[in-house]
Amino acid sequence: MIKRIHHIAIAVDDLDQASTRFTDTLGIDPGGREDVEAARTQVEFFKVSESRVELVAPLDEESPLAKHLDKRGPGLHHLCLEVDDLPAEIARLKEAGMRFVTEEIQQGAHGAQIIFLHPRSTGGVLIELQQANKGGRRLAPPPPTCCGHH
Repeated sequence: MIKRIHHIAIAVDDLDQASTRFTDTLGIDPGGREDVEAARTQVEFFKVSESRVELVAPLDEESPLAKHLDKRGPGLHHLCLEVDDLPAEIARLKEAGMRFVTEEIQQGAHGAQIIFLHPRSTGGVLIELQQANKGGRRLAPPPPTCCGHH
């Protein structure tokens, strides 16, 4: 069952510059950074009420996100929906004919279990499904660190 919008991700070329825009211009405090090695990206989350905005930048030129940025430029990348039971939701969606970017659940930021629905199945929008923590608690970003990654 889909619980809520967990975050909206924005693809950026320069994470430092984008982060400054969010902190200085919009006045939203960052929650720290993290390298997501499985996706070859670096992310920074900004909590806005019960949801988050994720800025995501490629770690290197071989990152799939670097190819995305070359083709489409910076902007909205994906919508993340939180679910209670990721394997059950995957089975339900496969039965409904939905396609996934990968067949395997992956580890995302904050150690979350994630998988992406293919944009061809969702009207052109990349959708990430993320499992909520056990006990119904929501995943939270780690405490901010000076230059650290989450």
